[in-house]
Amino acid sequence: MVVLEDDPLGQGGLSDFARRFRAGEISSEQATRAYLSRIELLDPRLGAFQHVAAEQALETARAIDALYSAGTDLGPLMGVPVAVKDLFVVKGMPTTAGTKMNIDDIAGPEGPLVKSLRQAGCVILGKTKTVEFALGITGVSSAQGTPINPWDAQTPRLPGGSSSGSGVAVAAALCAFAIGSDTGGSVRVPAAFNGIFGFKTTPGFFSTDGAFPLAPHLDTPGLLTRSARDAAIAVAALTGEMEARPLPVEALRLGVPQEYFFDNLDPVVEAQIRGAMEALSAAGSRLRPVSVPEASERERYFPAVLPACLVATLGRDRFLAGRDHMDPIVAKRATSGLDVTAADYLTLEAKRTKSRQSVSEKFVGFDGWVTPTTATPPPSVADLDDEQKALELALGMTRNTQPANYFACPAVSVPLPQKPGNLPIGLQIICPEGADLEALSIALAIEDVLGTSEAPDLTNFLS
Repeated sequence: MVVLEDDPLGQGGLSDFARRFRAGEISSEQATRAYLSRIELLDPRLGAFQHVAAEQALETARAIDALYSAGTDLGPLMGVPVAVKDLFVVKGMPTTAGTKMNIDDIAGPEGPLVKSLRQAGCVILGKTKTVEFALGITGVSSAQGTPINPWDAQTPRLPGGSSSGSGVAVAAALCAFAIGSDTGGSVRVPAAFNGIFGFKTTPGFFSTDGAFPLAPHLDTPGLLTRSARDAAIAVAALTGEMEARPLPVEALRLGVPQEYFFDNLDPVVEAQIRGAMEALSAAGSRLRPVSVPEASERERYFPAVLPACLVATLGRDRFLAGRDHMDPIVAKRATSGLDVTAADYLTLEAKRTKSRQSVSEKFVGFDGWVTPTTATPPPSVADLDDEQKALELALGMTRNTQPANYFACPAVSVPLPQKPGNLPIGLQIICPEGADLEALSIALAIEDVLGTSEAPDLTNFLS
C-alpha cells in the first residue's frame, strides 16, 4: 500500500512550522524528505516539476539543521523547503524557461530573489514548470509538458499559467511555497485555479535579475502560498520589511469597478464573488462603485507588446531558427511580434503612461479594488481541443488580471473557501502602484472574514 507522507506544514502554515522547527519537533531534513517523498508519489501524474534537485536539497537541509544546532537562527523561513519557477536561475540546476531552445546566455547568473531565499535559510527542492517563455495563461505547454490541476482527478483541468508548476506544487503540498512571475496574470490565475494565494508585486518590488525576461518593464516576480498569512511571513523575511498585519475589516474601503471586470462571469463565479463581497460588507467593509474604463485598453496592448518583447529578447534570428520546435500556440503568438513596428510600440506605451496616471487618481478614497480573479473556474484541458474556444478561454483568463500589469499595480488573488463539489475561485484585490504591503494587509483582513480554502483530495493522483 502506498503511504503518502503528511504535509510538513500541515494546517499551521509557515508560523507553526517555525515554532516546531525551533522546538525540535521537526528538522529541515525531515521536512525536505517528506516533500521529496510526496513529489515522488504525486508528481508523475501532476507534472509540476521540471527538475527535482533531491540530493542538493537534502545536503542544504542538513547544513541548515547543523547551523541552527550551532546557534545561528536565520529567521522564520529557516529550514523551509520551497520551489522556484523554471524562469529563474538557480545555481546547480538547469534553466529552460519552458523551451527546448538554448537560452543559457539570456537569463544570466543567479539573481537577488533566489539569493534571498538562500539567505533566509530556505531549501530549494527544484524548478517548477512554466509555459514556454512565460507566454501563455492556460498552463498548457507541449514543449516541456503541462501540469495537471490537483482539484479534479477525473477530468484533467487547466492549472493556469504561466506559473503552472508553482501553482500545482503549492496546492498539492509538494513544497511550502513557490516563486512565480506575473506579466499579465501568471501568478494570480494559477493561484485562482488551484485554490491558493497569489501575490503579484509592483514592478521593482522584487528584482527580475537572474530571470528570463518576457517583457522586462512588465515582469513581476511573485509568491504562491497556502494563505495570505504565509505570504506576509515570506515577504517580510525576503525583503527585511515589517511583516504586513491585517487592516481592521471595518476600516476597509474597497472599490467595485463598474466596467469590464464583472462582464461575462460564469454563474458559479458570480455567485461566490457576490457572496464574498456581501460577507465583507456585513463585517463592516465599505464597498463603493468606481469607474475604470481604462481596463479595456489591455486588449490592444498585450497582444502586440508581449510578442514584440519576446522576439527582442530572443533575437530575430534565434527565434526564426527555433520557432518550429516551440509550442505551436506560443510560436503563433510570438510570430505576431515580428510585425509590430517601433511606432506601434511607442504609441501603445504612450497611451499606457497616460492611463496609469489617470488610474492612480481613481484610487483616492479606496484601499483597493475588488474583482473576480478569473471569469470561470478552471476549465478542462479538453476544452482547448476546439481552437476557437481555446482562444476565447485564453483571452478570458487574462481579462481581469492584465489590467493590474497595465497599470503597474500590485494585486493579490485570495482563494474563496470551497463549497462541496465546486472548483476553486479567486477573489482579486488590486491596489495603487507601490502599495504592495497594503495589498497583503487587505488580503489578511479578507482571509480573517472569509477563511481559507481546504486542500484538494490527492488520493486518486497517487502513482
